[in-house]
Amino acid sequence: MIAYASRGTVAPGDVIGSGTVGTGSILEHVATGQGAQFPCLVRATSSSWPSSTSGRCGTASWVASSTWCRCAATRQDRRVAAFRLGTLSSVPASTRPDLLAEPTRMALEHTGLVDDVGIAEIDPAVSDTAATQQEFGLEPDMLANCVVVGGKREGTERFAACVVLATTRLDVNGVVRRRLDVRKASFLPMERAVEATGMEYGGITPIGLPPDWPVLVDSRVVEAELVVIGSGVRRSKILLPGALLARVPGAEIVDGLAG
Repeated sequence: MIAYASRGTVAPGDVIGSGTVGTGSILEHVATGQGAQFPCLVRATSSSWPSSTSGRCGTASWVASSTWCRCAATRQDRRVAAFRLGTLSSVPASTRPDLLAEPTRMALEHTGLVDDVGIAEIDPAVSDTAATQQEFGLEPDMLANCVVVGGKREGTERFAACVVLATTRLDVNGVVRRRLDVRKASFLPMERAVEATGMEYGGITPIGLPPDWPVLVDSRVVEAELVVIGSGVRRSKILLPGALLARVPGAEIVDGLAG
């Protein structure tokens, strides 16, 4: 790395990897609030580093921070975001694409959201909602579940993904059934949900689903300052402002989707 830098290929403001940095790259330190350790490489948006907002919900706190970094390859500046809910901290998803299911990664890149959402590596054993909540000291309304619902109309099966807060109950045979225009709607069994989404059970996310599926998002999820959702795999979680879910392909914001 020293030899690389000595050739004059690195300019002030560039973000480069370093074997001497514990998490593997300067950008990850930017995301976790340690950018001040690298003043020659990291340029913040103001005199204080990083710009951030925070709040509290019940006994759990949340923090959102952002900064501008320069990509060494393109020499273009880009905004990256990092979030923390309870004790769950994330880095920008663009820095850890290995923690995303392939369809989720592709969808984030296609929609231009890959720098705007956070990704946090977790133990797959605590991927289920209740376990995640307990492990990281989260309030129930800081987590959102994505469930797959199906039904038939004239022999043709129809699907929808539904995103609701963990504190609420999806109105499957009311709102969802009417939206699908089927006689009866029901949750897909685990095996079918995994096959249809290409994601791991317990990690299914609204980002990266089949393009012909409606993604029904309860309005309370969109109103959340920050929310935890699946990443497509059990070993990580996505953290993002609820409002960003309105930009997910196929998203429909629905009042009263859950009660």
